Amino acid sequence: MVEKKSHRKIFIIGGIVAVLMFGFCFAMVPLYTLICKKTGINTTSVAGTELTKPSVAAALGKNIDMSREITVQFTATNHMGMPWDFYPRTKSVKVHPGEKVQVYFYAKNPTEKNMTAQAIPAMTPTEAISHFHKIECFCFNQQKLKAGESREMGLLFQIDKDLPKETQVITLAYTLFDATPNEASKG
Repeated sequence: MVEKKSHRKIFIIGGIVAVLMFGFCFAMVPLYTLICKKTGINTTSVAGTELTKPSVAAALGKNIDMSREITVQFTATNHMGMPWDFYPRTKSVKVHPGEKVQVYFYAKNPTEKNMTAQAIPAMTPTEAISHFHKIECFCFNQQKLKAGESREMGLLFQIDKDLPKETQVITLAYTLFDATPNEASKG
């Protein structure tokens, strides 16, 4: 006689794993921010001074190196399950070190609910990170879009003149994460 085994233990373990995976995905944005601040990887500041302050931004704009031209490429992806339309309006630009450049990304919330998103940047080559300065960036703050709403999101950046000569191309990639507050946690 074959004895039937209960699948209750498997369902409990599967449920716990699903909850832990969801919690990890939800914690990615604040965790990334914390790690960047602790390690100093965050490129939104120079020596602890925010780049949005006029004195720092003005200092970065001096002495454009017209003898060099760097290609900056832009890519955008959505994290798993993020339903927004999200892409760069410009795929690449030619930049002289020291020159300020403005580009735009497009985002649209095609869903029927209000949502909040956070864009997380990544850059290659990694040697360029300390030479690439985001003066203004949609990635500095979470982006809230109402159901069906769209927005042009700006990025104002500048590359240092001391970028290594062998660096000819920089790729800046953004991944868009769902940062919509969980309804259950609003209690």
